Amino acid sequence: MASPRKRVDIQHLLSLGDDLLGVLKNPKDGEGMMKSLEGAKLLSSLCQVDANETEKSLEDYQKKIQSCKEKIDKTKDGTNADVEVEHLQHQFNEKLHEEQLLQQELRAIRDELIGLEHQRLSIEERRDMIKKREKDLARAQNLLSMCASVTNIIPDFEDPSKISGMVVDRNKKSVEKFEFESTESPLDVCNKLWKMA
Repeated sequence: MASPRKRVDIQHLLSLGDDLLGVLKNPKDGEGMMKSLEGAKLLSSLCQVDANETEKSLEDYQKKIQSCKEKIDKTKDGTNADVEVEHLQHQFNEKLHEEQLLQQELRAIRDELIGLEHQRLSIEERRDMIKKREKDLARAQNLLSMCASVTNIIPDFEDPSKISGMVVDRNKKSVEKFEFESTESPLDVCNKLWKMA
């Protein structure tokens, strides 16, 4: 007796067979297989080129290894050992001198960069101060303009040792100059200015 799990649906199996025949008859699948085959050939060709290059590199490295072994053998034999040591010492001294020069250049460049950074910060601080002064000046001009339009008094800042200016009457189109001594008390000066306004 067959178990329920092993039963096969014949209709379903025939349907799958028909689908398989449809796939095998489709010409697009054949073209796809041809493209895949061409791709495989191209891949094989590239792999062969890589293998040849790797083999060539291996041969070069083996030659270098052999050359190094010969140099080691010569050094072990003691022939030309002193000459080789002198040559290596000379190369070492040259490299050390080059490194010292590069270190000096690096220090000079670092110092120059530090100087430039200080200059940049100083310029930024000056720019900020200029902007602040421009804002303060604009504020002071606005305040002076407002005071002049309210009181009709325009101060004269040319000589800071004295208190002077003009009273402008726009209706009468007249200008009256005034000047007070700096020795007068601020209260007296203020009272006189209010009377003029």
